[in-house]
Amino acid sequence: QIGMQDNPPFVMQDPPVQSEFRRMVSKGFTPRQVSAVEPMVREFVVERIEALKARGSGDIVVELFKPLPSMVVAHYLGVPESDRDQFDGWTEAIVAANSAGGVAAAATTAQAATGELMMYFASLIERRKVEPGDDTISHLLAAGLGEDGDMSGLLSILGFAFTMVAGGNDTTTGMLGGSVAMLTERLDQRQILLDDSALITDAVDELLRLTSPVQGLARTTTRDVALGGKVIPAGRKVLLMYGAANRDPEKYGPDAAELDVLRRPQKILTFSHGAHHCLGASAARMQARVALEELLSRIPDFHIDIDAMQYAPGNYVRRPLTAPMSVARP
Repeated sequence: QIGMQDNPPFVMQDPPVQSEFRRMVSKGFTPRQVSAVEPMVREFVVERIEALKARGSGDIVVELFKPLPSMVVAHYLGVPESDRDQFDGWTEAIVAANSAGGVAAAATTAQAATGELMMYFASLIERRKVEPGDDTISHLLAAGLGEDGDMSGLLSILGFAFTMVAGGNDTTTGMLGGSVAMLTERLDQRQILLDDSALITDAVDELLRLTSPVQGLARTTTRDVALGGKVIPAGRKVLLMYGAANRDPEKYGPDAAELDVLRRPQKILTFSHGAHHCLGASAARMQARVALEELLSRIPDFHIDIDAMQYAPGNYVRRPLTAPMSVARP
C-alpha cells in the first residue's frame, strides 16, 4: 500500500505536516513553470485538433482530452519521453480506479498498475539523485527528502507521484469533455467566445464551475462543527459535494445551473479550498484555455454527439470516456 497508513499522500494529511510538504511541492507549480510548459501543450493540442479536422470526425476525448493531461503530469514528474507509453498504461488503470473510488481506493483497486508505477518511480528517484532535472521529483530531492536512508521522505515522494497520476488526469479530461458538450448544447454561448476569443480565459472558470469533475470528496471532522443550524460531531465522516456547491443558487443566482460565459464566478470549489486547494489548478486552467482556444479557432462548427457520450463509472469523478465529434454541425 506504498506506506499509505504511515505516510499517506499529502491530500490526506493535515497541517502542519501537510503544509510543509505543500510548501516544497508548490515550487514546481509557479507561474513560471506553468508558462514554460504552455508551448508544449499548445503544440500537442494543435497537432491532435488538426488531425481530427483532416479526418472530419473522431473522438475528441480519446484523441485529445485524455492524453493531454497525462502528458503534462509526466512532464511535471520528469518522466522521459522514452517511458511515456508505459507510463500512460499505468495511468489509464489508476485513473479508472480513482474515478470510481477516489485516490485512496485507487491504490487498492488498481494494485498491479500501482505496484509497477511505484517501482518505476523508485527507480526514477534514484536516477534523479545523480541526474537532476527541472521537475517536481528533482525539486523534492534537492530539498533533502529521501536522502541518507530517509524512508519516510522517499515514501512521501512516491505518494505525491501517485497522487499526481490519480488526481491530475481525469479532472482535466472531465472538465474539457463536459465543456465541449455544453458548448454543443449552448450555441449562443459558443458564439460569444467565437466573437471574442479573449473571453475564453475567464470563461474557463464558468466551465469549471458547471462541469465540477470532482463531484465530491470524503473527509473526517477533527472537531465539532456547527453548520446550517446543526452540529456535526468530531470524528464524523462527511462528504463534501463540490458539484452541488458550485450550482448553489444562493451563491450564483437563480440561473446557477445555466452556462453563462460572461458570469465570472467567484470562489468556485472545483479545486477545493483552503489548505487542500489543488496545487495544479493553474496548470489545469492553462490546459483548458489552450485546448478551447485552439478548438474554437480551428473547428468553430464542431459538433459533439452528446447522446453517444459514455462516462466512467463511479460517484467521485464525472469524466467522459468518449465524446464523438464531427467538424461541422449536422
